[in-house]
Amino acid sequence: MSASVRFQKEIPLNWNMWLRQIHRWLSIAFTVAVIINIIAVLRGTHADWVGLLALPPLVLLLLSGLYLFVLPYAIKWRAAGDQVTE
Repeated sequence: MSASVRFQKEIPLNWNMWLRQIHRWLSIAFTVAVIINIIAVLRGTHADWVGLLALPPLVLLLLSGLYLFVLPYAIKWRAAGDQVTE
């Protein structure tokens, strides 16, 4: 058996786990951006782009958070739909 075949193993991807991890890192990025914005305002060197720095992580946090919020309900809806069709 060749080495490439011997070490190939199917690893199931758990998208929910990955999305939760991404959501956590986005929250850290958002927090850092807000802290940078606060420091810039306190120092008086505030620029418009500093205020907008927090928006991209915030939008991604919104999307991933909404998905994670709806996920348990979607699982219940799917399970209920499977029971009806059987």
